[in-house]
Amino acid sequence: MKTFLFIDGTNLYSAQYELFGPNKYLIFPKFIKKVEKKINIKFDEIYFYASYSPQSKNPTTKEKHYLKNEALFYRSVKQIKNLFFFTGYRSKTSGKEKEVDVKLAVDIVDLAHQNKYDEVFLISGDADFMEALKVSQRIGKYTSVICIENKIMTNRI
Repeated sequence: MKTFLFIDGTNLYSAQYELFGPNKYLIFPKFIKKVEKKINIKFDEIYFYASYSPQSKNPTTKEKHYLKNEALFYRSVKQIKNLFFFTGYRSKTSGKEKEVDVKLAVDIVDLAHQNKYDEVFLISGDADFMEALKVSQRIGKYTSVICIENKIMTNRI
């Protein structure tokens, strides 16, 4: 049985920053090991989707701390060997993240159609991914969502 983990990385980073603040960050390999132990599963592949925060021309001390923390967190993420890291981008006009959520949702559905996995886990607090998970279920895949306590989605599959 192949088990894949998809991660809304920007959502996870935001959640961990709210919990830990600028002086601490989630050590990603330890986090994954704890998740695997808790649910008694070893992920065959991990897909992580994020975009880096833009830096303003004259960043404040708070922004500098945030960006440094973000860089350390993403460096920690990239230590995982079986990880695919998709980097989206930020709109130059609005600063909003682009391509990340759509790419994550499309990959969940596409890989389900290709029969690449039997079970999928998603780490996100964003309910926008529910339709992709429902499609995966209709194809016959087991689906589960893992939420960080301060970023819990309100919809159910």
